[in-house]
Amino acid sequence: MLCSEELVRLELFQVLPPDRLEWVCHRTELIELSANQVLVHEGKPALGFLLLMEGQIGLTRKSDGIEMPIGHHDSPSFLGEVPILTGEPSPVTVKGLTNCRIYQLSSEDFLTLLHECRTFEQRIFQTVARRTRGLESFIRGREKMAALGTLSAGLAHELNNPAAAVVRALKDVTPAMIELQRMNLVYGQAQVDPEHTQEWLRVRDEGYAAIQQRRLDPMTLSDREDELLTWLEDYGVEDAWKLATPLAEGAIEPDTLEQLMERWRNNPTELREMGIRWLALSFEVMSMITSGLRGAERIADLVRSMKSYSHLDRGAQQIINVHEGIEDTLKLFSYKLKHGIEIKRNYDPEMSEIMAYGSELNQVWTNLIDNAIDAMNEKGILEITTQNQTDRILVQITDSGSGIPPEVRSRIFEPFFTTKPVGKGSGLGLEMVRRIVENRHQGAITVESQPGRTRFTVCLPIQRSSEPTATT
Repeated sequence: MLCSEELVRLELFQVLPPDRLEWVCHRTELIELSANQVLVHEGKPALGFLLLMEGQIGLTRKSDGIEMPIGHHDSPSFLGEVPILTGEPSPVTVKGLTNCRIYQLSSEDFLTLLHECRTFEQRIFQTVARRTRGLESFIRGREKMAALGTLSAGLAHELNNPAAAVVRALKDVTPAMIELQRMNLVYGQAQVDPEHTQEWLRVRDEGYAAIQQRRLDPMTLSDREDELLTWLEDYGVEDAWKLATPLAEGAIEPDTLEQLMERWRNNPTELREMGIRWLALSFEVMSMITSGLRGAERIADLVRSMKSYSHLDRGAQQIINVHEGIEDTLKLFSYKLKHGIEIKRNYDPEMSEIMAYGSELNQVWTNLIDNAIDAMNEKGILEITTQNQTDRILVQITDSGSGIPPEVRSRIFEPFFTTKPVGKGSGLGLEMVRRIVENRHQGAITVESQPGRTRFTVCLPIQRSSEPTATT
């Protein structure tokens, strides 16, 4: 049995009179915990107030399915007060790091003791505040890292295709340019009249413009390929199917080829087909360069979005365009949105720019949009509406997901409260949103929800640069 001399090793119990110490000792039950043995799992009912008198225990919390260590207790120590006071399941998993001797005091007896001694109560709440702040700080850090990891994964996914396009262009363009130079040399040796050469160059340049401007729609392009393939096969071109596509992309018509190749039809040398191949290869090179440029532009656009999203000068307030912040966030989520989510934008064209902490507001849009995507299982309608109102702006993010149950709606902004399974949500995402909107920007956030329609409304004041803002 636990004795009072051992109990007072804990500073917490030094404020109790001898009779209450004896009462605690008689009300506790011994738990012997082995190394690596789990005492209580995260999300399971708490075991009561626990007194660690020998050994060391570790605390972990799941994040994305991985057990993350968040701290440990060395004897003598106590734990378990938070779930008793909140009525919530255990926020952490408790496991022995060594063989441990633990004494368990029931929740009812702990509360009795708490109400009887004011000094004991104060010390408990001081400990709760300190531990909650520590847990919050840790999880917020994990949330930010998880968000960064999610966005980084999405960014890598989005960068893959344009980067591959650039690589392909650079890889394939060199041998193509060498072959074009050879063809030019052979053609030059034939001493063709300048007028005919100019006609070839005119057709090539018009084809370049068609490729760069994407003049042909897919159906027209397909029909043009079939027409060109028929003409090329009739002309006797070997592997005609390889030339039909680039020629069609260059908006070439069979009549054009007929006119250009008339003088070469009976030529016994490679010049009989070389003009066609020169034209097709020229268009392939232009397509490669155009694709590579578009890929590079897409990469630059994504990098710009990430830089704008992160606001490298994030410590200071700045004048920001809310629409740009939302669009930057949507670009970084495009890998999730493009498979089954329709985006409807109802942007107020008169939307005012505001003084704000840009990076923090982007965290708001990130959390709300990410939650909306999850609520819809990545299929549905995401509607974003903005309104400009004299001294404030409204941003509404609406999803067509399953909705928030009425019994938990009033709690969704509470720290550590989450409706997601253990390890899938920390319960700090919406709490962080509320804190950024209300504390940092003196705004307000509300939610309306029913099955098939959940709407978060963020209201932000239009502050001038001379107006002070809170920094708590």
